[in-house]
Amino acid sequence: MSRKKEKEKAEQTKAAEETTEAAEEEKPEAEQDKAQEKIKSLEDEVAAGKDKYMRLAAEYENYRKRTANEKLSIYDDATAKAVTELLPVADSVRMALENLKDSDPEIIKGIELISNQLEKSFEKLKIESYGKPGDEFDPNLHNAVSMVDSDEYKSNQIANVFQTGYKIGDKIIRHAMVQVVN
Repeated sequence: MSRKKEKEKAEQTKAAEETTEAAEEEKPEAEQDKAQEKIKSLEDEVAAGKDKYMRLAAEYENYRKRTANEKLSIYDDATAKAVTELLPVADSVRMALENLKDSDPEIIKGIELISNQLEKSFEKLKIESYGKPGDEFDPNLHNAVSMVDSDEYKSNQIANVFQTGYKIGDKIIRHAMVQVVN
């Protein structure tokens, strides 16, 4: 019986060793699973941080562009407001040149000098005049006050300009007052 007991004991020991080996083999797998989960968790965290950073960078870039555009817009608005006060002077100088054809040449020369100075000042401020006879009529730029039949111009062209239009970039300071051909 002692041999039987020894044999049973040996079998129990062997079974215990096999169980321990199996548990040890499972332990690394469980540890690997935990490590994989931790790596995936950290990768997700890094991806979320990167996404947050990229969104913040894009938001900052949009803010920078928006404020730059607002600064330009403020400058254009202030310039347009100041030039609006000078436009009647420019109109008066233009009308004086048109109506003083038979006057003293010195007077005409002086008014031409004033007109040239106004034009140069407008150029420095990036103010453009528009609305000349022969130009195509554009309701966004021109204010049509009358229509006329003409052999000289095609249909929908400007025949006469009563008041010159001015703009700074795409911003209209004053619409041109024109007569359009039928």
